[in-house]
Amino acid sequence: MKNFKNSLFYFGIIGVTSLSMYWTVQNGKLLEQGRNVVVLESNESYFQEFINTLIHNLNHPLALLLAQIVTIVFIARLFGALFKKIGQPSVIGEILAGIFLGPSLIGSYFPEFSAILFPESSLGNLQFLSQLGLILFMFVVGMELDLKILQNKAKEAVVISHASIVIPFTLGMILAYFIYTEFAPAGVEFLSFALFIGIAMSITAFPVLARIVQERGLHKTKLGAMVITCAAADDITAWCILAAVIAIVKAGSFVSSLYIIGLAVVYVLLMLKLVRPFLKRIGELYDNSGTITKPVVAIFFLTLLISSYLTEIIGIHALFGAFMAGVIMPDSIRFRNLFIEKVEDVSQVMLLPLFFVFTGLRTQIGLLNDIYLWQICGYIVLVAVVGKFVGSALTARYVGQNWKDSLTIGALMNTRGLMELVVLNIGYDLGVLKPEIFAMMVIMALATTFMTGPALDLINFFSKSKEEILPIEIIKNNKFKILFSFQSADESPSLLRLANEFIKKVNNKAIVTAMHVLPSSELNLYNIEEYEKEGLKAVQQTAEDLNQEVISIFKSSLEVENDIVEVSNKGDFDLVLMSLSQSIFEGTFLGKVLGFTTQIISPESLINKFTGKEKLFDHGHFDERTAMILSKTEVPVGILVDKNFQNAKRVFVLLLDESDLFLLKYATQLIENSGATVTLLDKAGHLKGSSVFNEQLDKITKKYPKNIKIAVERKIEKALLDEQDLMIISIETWKMLLDKQSSWLNRTPSLLIMKP
Repeated sequence: MKNFKNSLFYFGIIGVTSLSMYWTVQNGKLLEQGRNVVVLESNESYFQEFINTLIHNLNHPLALLLAQIVTIVFIARLFGALFKKIGQPSVIGEILAGIFLGPSLIGSYFPEFSAILFPESSLGNLQFLSQLGLILFMFVVGMELDLKILQNKAKEAVVISHASIVIPFTLGMILAYFIYTEFAPAGVEFLSFALFIGIAMSITAFPVLARIVQERGLHKTKLGAMVITCAAADDITAWCILAAVIAIVKAGSFVSSLYIIGLAVVYVLLMLKLVRPFLKRIGELYDNSGTITKPVVAIFFLTLLISSYLTEIIGIHALFGAFMAGVIMPDSIRFRNLFIEKVEDVSQVMLLPLFFVFTGLRTQIGLLNDIYLWQICGYIVLVAVVGKFVGSALTARYVGQNWKDSLTIGALMNTRGLMELVVLNIGYDLGVLKPEIFAMMVIMALATTFMTGPALDLINFFSKSKEEILPIEIIKNNKFKILFSFQSADESPSLLRLANEFIKKVNNKAIVTAMHVLPSSELNLYNIEEYEKEGLKAVQQTAEDLNQEVISIFKSSLEVENDIVEVSNKGDFDLVLMSLSQSIFEGTFLGKVLGFTTQIISPESLINKFTGKEKLFDHGHFDERTAMILSKTEVPVGILVDKNFQNAKRVFVLLLDESDLFLLKYATQLIENSGATVTLLDKAGHLKGSSVFNEQLDKITKKYPKNIKIAVERKIEKALLDEQDLMIISIETWKMLLDKQSSWLNRTPSLLIMKP
C-alpha cells in the first residue's frame, strides 16, 4: 500500500509540474510580441545541426583541456610502468612520454593529430596547470626534506654535497665559454648563459635519489644516511643558487640583482623566524587534539600560495616559494604525512605529467640534425657525468669513504630527473636557452638519470655480499629457517602462526624471519619509518602471543617479486611462506573488463612475450606476483589460502602420486612440533602399490601411531573437511582442482599449497 501511495504521489508531481511548465512556455510566447525576437533559421538538417554542435563542443577550450589531460595521464602512466618494469625510475618513462607526444615523434609523423590535440592556442592553459603541478610538487619536496639530518650528520656529507655542486658548476661554465657564440640566443649576456649552464650541471634530483635509496634498501644503512644528507644539502644549496641566478638574469647585471637577492634574504628570514614558529604552534595543537579542521588546512595551503606568489613577485620564481613553504612545515610526522598524502597523488599522477608533455612539446630533437650537434650533446653529457659522478665520488673517497661507497654516492648524486627539467624550463622561459641547447640538456637529464640504476648494479655486481641483503644472524646460521613474506599487514598473523606450528618444539633450533615488502609508490619519504612500524605491528603482537622470536626485514621496492626471490635464495631458507594474492579486478563485470584491458597493455606481459617468457609459469592458476616468485625461487615455498587459520591440530594431506610424497615431510614436522593429527588421502589410488609411499608411511606410523590416519575417498564427507584446521596439497593438485572446478575448493579449511 505504501509503494502504491509513493507511486501515485510521484506521477502526480511529475504530471502537475509538466503541465505547469507547458502552460508557462505557451503563454510566455505571447510576451514576445513587440520585442523583435530573432529566431535563427538554418537550412541544414536536424542531424547536421547536432553534428555541428558536437564539433563545436569538442573544440571548446575546457573539452580540449580535458582530452589533453586524459591522453597525457594515460601515456605517462603507460611509459612510466614500462620503465619501472625494466628497473628504471618511472620519471624517465614519463619524460619520454612527453617527448613522444611532442614534435619529436607524434608531431613529426602525425602532424594533423598533434595540431588537433595540442593546438598552439591551448598551450597556455596546459602551461599554467603544469606550473601548478610543479608548485605542489616542490611543496612536497620541501616537506620530505628533514633539516635535522643536516644538523646531526657528519660534516663530511656537507663537504661532498658542496663539492658535487661547485665542480660541475665550474665545468659547466667552462663548457659555456666554448659553446656561447654558437648556441647562446642573440642578446643574452655570457654571464647569464654561463650561470644557467653551470646550475643545470649541478642539480641532483633529490626525490628520485631518495626513492632509489628506499628501493635498494639503503635507507637504514650508514651509506644511505650519507647520501640522503648529501642530496638534502645539495637540494637546498642548488635552489638558493638558482634563485640568485634567476635574480641576476632578470636584473640584467650583478649589481642590480643585489636588490632582488636582498629582498629574497628578507623573505627567507621572515619565513624562518616569523611564519615557521606560527605553523609549528598549529602543528603542536593538531598533535594534541588528534583532529584537523578545514580552516587549518586552508591556513597551510594559503601559506604555500602566498609564499609562491611572493617569490614570483620578488623575481626568484614561484617554485622557490613552494619549496620554502614545504621546508618550514611543522616537524610533526603526522602533520607532514597528512599534507603529503593530500597533495602528492594529485600533483604526481595528474598535474606533473602535464609538465613532462609541455617540456616534450618544447623539445625538438629533430633540430639535432647533424653529427656536430650530436657531438656537442655528447660533450654536455660527458661534462655532466664527470662533474657530478666523478666529482662526488673523488670527494667522498678523499673524506674517508671506501671506493665502493664513494662510487655509489657518485652514481646517486648524478641523478637529475625532473629537477633538471624544472631548471631547463626556467632557463627557456627566461630566453637564456635556445631550442637546440634545450633539447641537448633534456637528453643529458635523461641519460644521467637512466644510467643511475645500471651504474649501481655494476658497482654491486663486483662488491655486493649476502650481508647487504640479509641480517648476519640469518646467513651464518645452520638452524631450520622459515621466511614468511607479506604486503598487507592483515596477512601476517596467520602466516606467523603457521610458521610457529612447524617449529614450536624446536624453537631454539629454528629462525623465523618476517619480510614486509611494499611497492615504493605506496610510500612517501618522510614517513617510511611509520610505515614500517605500522606494517610490523601485527607481527610483533602475534609473536608476543606465541612467545616466538622473529627477525624483521622491511623493504620498499619497485620490484617486489624480485626482492622476495633474492632474499629467499640468498638466505637459503628451508621454507618460505606467503599468502595467495587476489586480483583487484575480480568480482564485477566492469572489473573483468578492466582486468582484461590491463592484461592487454600490461608492460610485464609485453616484455615477457617479447623475451619468450610468457609461458615460464602458467598465470592462470596464480596471480602474476605469486607465479613469478614460484618460478624463480630455489627453495621450498608454501602458499597459504587463509580462512582464518589459528592452528594445525588437525591436518588433511591430499596426495595424487609419488611426486606429492614430499608433503609427508611437512606433515611429519607438524606432528612433531604441534602434535597434529594428520589424515592422508590417496585420491587417485596410485599409491597403493608404491613401495616408496608404504616405506615412508610405515616410518611415520611406527613413530606416531596415534597421529596418522588413512582416508578413503568414497568415505570423505563434508563433515570430515569441516573438522580440519589445515589442508596441504601440492601445486599440481591445486591446478587439477582449479581446472576441474572441484567443489573441494569451497569445502576446504585453510589451504597450504606446497612447492618442493
